[in-house]
Amino acid sequence: MGNSPGAFLARQGARAITVTKYSGTADSPRAHITNQRTVEVFRDLGIEPEVMAAAMPQDLMGTQVFSTSFAGQELCRKMTWGAGVDRRSEYDAASPSSMCNAPQHLLEPMILAAARKHNAEIRFGTECIQIEQNAESVRAVVRERSTGHEYAIQAKYAIGCDGARSTVGEQLGFEFEGKMGLGDAYTVWLEADLTRYTRHRSGALFFVCEPGSDIWLSAWTCVKPWTEWNPLFLRHQQDKADLSEAAVLQRVRNAIGDPSVAVKIKKISPWQINHCVAAQYRKGRAFLAGDAAHRHPPSNGLGSNTSIQDAYNLAWKLALVLSGRASDALLDTYHAERKPVGRQVIDRAIKSIADMGPWTQAVGLGPDQTAEQAWNQINELMGDSEIGAQRREAMFAGLDATDWQFNAIGVELGQRYESAAVISDGTPFPAYTRDPERHYHPTTHPGAHLPHVWLEHGTQRISTIDLTGKDSFALLSGIGGQAWRDAAGTVERELGVKIASYSVGLRQAYDDVLGEWTRKREVRDHGCILVRPDGYVAWRSHDGVADATGALREVMRKILAR
Repeated sequence: MGNSPGAFLARQGARAITVTKYSGTADSPRAHITNQRTVEVFRDLGIEPEVMAAAMPQDLMGTQVFSTSFAGQELCRKMTWGAGVDRRSEYDAASPSSMCNAPQHLLEPMILAAARKHNAEIRFGTECIQIEQNAESVRAVVRERSTGHEYAIQAKYAIGCDGARSTVGEQLGFEFEGKMGLGDAYTVWLEADLTRYTRHRSGALFFVCEPGSDIWLSAWTCVKPWTEWNPLFLRHQQDKADLSEAAVLQRVRNAIGDPSVAVKIKKISPWQINHCVAAQYRKGRAFLAGDAAHRHPPSNGLGSNTSIQDAYNLAWKLALVLSGRASDALLDTYHAERKPVGRQVIDRAIKSIADMGPWTQAVGLGPDQTAEQAWNQINELMGDSEIGAQRREAMFAGLDATDWQFNAIGVELGQRYESAAVISDGTPFPAYTRDPERHYHPTTHPGAHLPHVWLEHGTQRISTIDLTGKDSFALLSGIGGQAWRDAAGTVERELGVKIASYSVGLRQAYDDVLGEWTRKREVRDHGCILVRPDGYVAWRSHDGVADATGALREVMRKILAR
């Protein structure tokens, strides 16, 4: 999602040049699961309606089937991505935006259009071949791939969003923690009309465990319901797979299990399983974001989401520094805030693969089995015997353990920041009352994302999330909070930094008609909550103070490192 930093920076009036060696946006689906936090970013960017129109909606994403083939024996199924009756209300309450299945080749052109709308400068077919930096600037040598013409670009800062083989990371000496090349896998973008096998049990993913095969598991991503797919194949063995079209086509046909289905292969893409994160997200005047900073398998669907959220975190800080309204020290908070998220993501992705172990063991399908041996295992699993009953119980227990991969709203929405851009109110974060990876715990504590609550503005239904973003700080105060709103106007004029102020509460301009904000805000009527441009709480005051302007001025100066 390399155009997202350019889009965010251009909207704030910061001049940035994006170079990419590719001739255009993504040419295959690649990433697809798009979580609520990322859709909120798109909401702020103004493209949420287009994204949702092109994506597979949440109500079609949920049914996850495990089967011997599309046409074969179903082993079990699970409701995922918050679509189950036991989880849907939690997802609905967490955000005004719903998650969706938005393939990368459809999503990237929308981000590009948003970037160009704000006059972002995007240079396709232009590869960075050399980069260096000094105390004052970064200098990159780039090459136009169509002509071979080389020229230099000098800038104040550089962001490396150039993937797992990052030129920026390598040439500027970024160090990494973890391991690369833990295994090989490949994805196959294809067309095959599987409507008869999937419409009645529709999901973003369909898992195939073929008995007696060298394929441990193939996970079929639905690109277009239910005729376009992008399965990934994981093998028992670690040796290189035969990736000829004939060999791949045979594996695809075996997974479908119906020879009458026509298959058109569009692209075969090999890739590595990695478990790696940058030791530093900032080095001098250079930053790493996206796959350049964190490299992991697609478990939990966190790759593109984390990449876009990296850029969203960094862009508002860079824009303030480039305009002279904040000091360079603000940029250090990018590493402090996003490195822990990157570490959590890579560890969660690897652990999610391991979490499949108990389910796999209970089903009884493993390496070095003949098809007959594998079917004997399946028949016993489904049979009327005590051991069959025990294995079914173990299979469902193993399936429950995959909740940490497929219903992990806490991982998706629950990141908490600690940095110099978060000003403590003197209280600890509230303790988790449920598993923090499976469940989201909304709080207005500094360092948390502002909780979502529906308000009424006139006759318009509006989320608290909609009061934030738009490249502005936001100050939310309630009944009796006029001193804070006055302070926001004064400090905005003094520092030249936008601070939108809102009166939120019962019968206020933003009417808390259900009383949900009053119950969730964790401050009193005379208190306030200051929210950063990325939607994270920067600071809060539990009550009124004698000098609201002085208090807010001091907080803003600390955040801006002025």
